[in-house]
Amino acid sequence: MVYGKKEDIIQKHGDIIFFDWDDSNDGKADHVGIVERIENNKVYTIEGNSKGDTCRQKEYDINSSSILGYGTPMY
Repeated sequence: MVYGKKEDIIQKHGDIIFFDWDDSNDGKADHVGIVERIENNKVYTIEGNSKGDTCRQKEYDINSSSILGYGTPMY
């Protein structure tokens, strides 16, 4: 997997997105999702463990401070 900080990698669908939630903000990934698409300065994700045991689509501003980085699987 190629991994990079959000400033260093061009995001694309299928990438893994890593989050560092503001309450910990320790530079370590607290959660992951899959990038569905990037559109209008938003990143749309599919995530599990969202509001309990559900899987759902979420959206974030592309510059969100919660986004730690992205990984591109070597498919």
